[in-house]
Formats: sequence, C-alpha cells, structure tokens
Amino acid sequence: PRVDALDLAFLVEAPEHLDEPRHFVERIQLQDPRSRLGDQLLADGFRDIWDGDQIQLAYPITNSERSIGAALSGALALEFGAEAPRGSARVRFDGSAGQSFGAFLGAGVELELVGEANDYVGKGMGGGVIAIRPPADDKTLADGTGRGSSTVLAGNTCLYGATRGELFVAGAVGERFAVRNSGAVAVVEAVGDHCCEYMTGGTVVVLGRIGYNLGAGMTGGQAYVWDPLVERVLTRVNPDLVAVLRPEHDDLDELRELVLRHVELTGSPRGRLVLSNWDELTEQLWHVVPRTRAETLVDTAARRVSTA
Repeated sequence: PRVDALDLAFLVEAPEHLDEPRHFVERIQLQDPRSRLGDQLLADGFRDIWDGDQIQLAYPITNSERSIGAALSGALALEFGAEAPRGSARVRFDGSAGQSFGAFLGAGVELELVGEANDYVGKGMGGGVIAIRPPADDKTLADGTGRGSSTVLAGNTCLYGATRGELFVAGAVGERFAVRNSGAVAVVEAVGDHCCEYMTGGTVVVLGRIGYNLGAGMTGGQAYVWDPLVERVLTRVNPDLVAVLRPEHDDLDELRELVLRHVELTGSPRGRLVLSNWDELTEQLWHVVPRTRAETLVDTAARRVSTA
C-alpha cells in the first residue's frame, strides 16, 4: 500500500507534446561538485609547468577536498598527452584528504601528503608520484624502530585501474589495494583483503601484514611481501592464479631500489629497518607472481642448476 501511494508518473512519463520541455532539465550544484583546492592547484601550477619551470607548492587540506590533482593533470594531458610536460610541480598537503586523492594523476606532478587520505588514492593514475606519510607526532613513530603496527593512512580501493605512476605510503592501506592495476608501482606497509585483485601489470610491495585473498584473478604484474611468518603468507594468498616463490637475486635488487625510494620519499622507519637488516630479512621476503610466470621462473632456475 505504501508503494502504491507513491505516484512517480510526473517523473517517468514523457511530456504530452514534443515542444514541451522535459520535466527536469535544470542542473543543480550538487550534480557538479567542484574542489576549491583542486581548482587552486590548477591555477597556481599549470602556467609554470607549461613554461618548463620546476615549482614547489604547499596547502592545508581537509576531507571535503576530493580528486585533488585531477584538474591539473587533465589540463596537462590536453596539452602534452601521455608525455611528460616541460616543467614539474611538487605539491605538499597537510591534513586529511578526501576521496580520490591523486586520481588520474599524470606525469610531471608529485603529491606529498602529510596526514591521511580517504578511499581511491591514485585511482586511474597514469603517471606522477604520490607519497603519504604520517605527521611527526604520530605515536607509531615514537620509538623509531618501524616494528610497531602501521598507522592506516589510506582507505580502500587505492590504485584502482592505475596504468602508470608511483605510490608510496608509510603506513597501512585498506582493502582491494591495486585492483585492476596495470602498470603502477607501489610500496605500502600493510594491506587489507583482496590486494592485487585482477591485477594485470605493475609492482606492489607490502612491508608488513597482508589480508586474505591476495592475488585473486591476478594475471600479470608482481607483488613482494615481507612477513616473518611464511604460514601467514601462504594461507592468505589466493592460489588459483598466483604462486608464492623465493625472490631471485635480480628480484632482490629491484626490491631494494623500491624500498630505498620509499624511504627517500616518506622517511619510513619500517623501510629503514628493512634496509638496515637487509641480509637477514631477505629470508622473510616472498615473491607473488602469476602461475604462468612462476612456471617460467622455475624452469629457468632449473636450467641454471643443470648448466652449473
């Protein structure tokens, strides 16, 4: 009875005469949200990047500011396409960023966030760099050892559909990290469930605990996991399409370079801990790759042994 009492005819029926206007034609502000800070970044940065300058900018940020960096990257993409622009911008934000921080980020733009971010960090990013670190008074940094639990600094579904670029988070991220990533590189310090889901390319490094179902539907790319408990890794990786291997010498070199860059951009105590105990901790590093690639790696290793 309550449903029958609701008459939606005015909304769904076409006008009686073709020359009459539609029932609803006016757009309201709620349908066209704008980020004041995103527009300010576009105004402050575009011309200098166009001219070939290397600039640095800084702003406070609140969680009402969404898709920061998208407007600037979109304007640069119209002029330069997928190529890097003549100049570059390094932009620091202090505070809590709203959803989609760094979404659709492009080459020539580097975003540094001192604070935390909501869901969808780096969504669809096609270049550039995002670095997120906690403020200096964060309690997990007090002892400086990097062994404590990581502060959660980014929400769910970060790097969704990313094709290029780099993301470094000196803390934990939420669920479905790097879903459908096809080329971006990331270093984080803990992840929730379903990490690397449907991933087809790129590299993800997790310096800490992983959630369940890592690698579900993962057909490309690779992940490195640092966890002293191999049982935890083996029981939380989805075995349908991926395999867990020991990293080869070349893999360890690549991984060390990524951790070095992570420390350089975020000052991560956990990253420093890994680097300072590298020889010891390499026994606790795991390489997660699609099964097709794993078979190739195993065959290659077997041939090396037989040749030797």
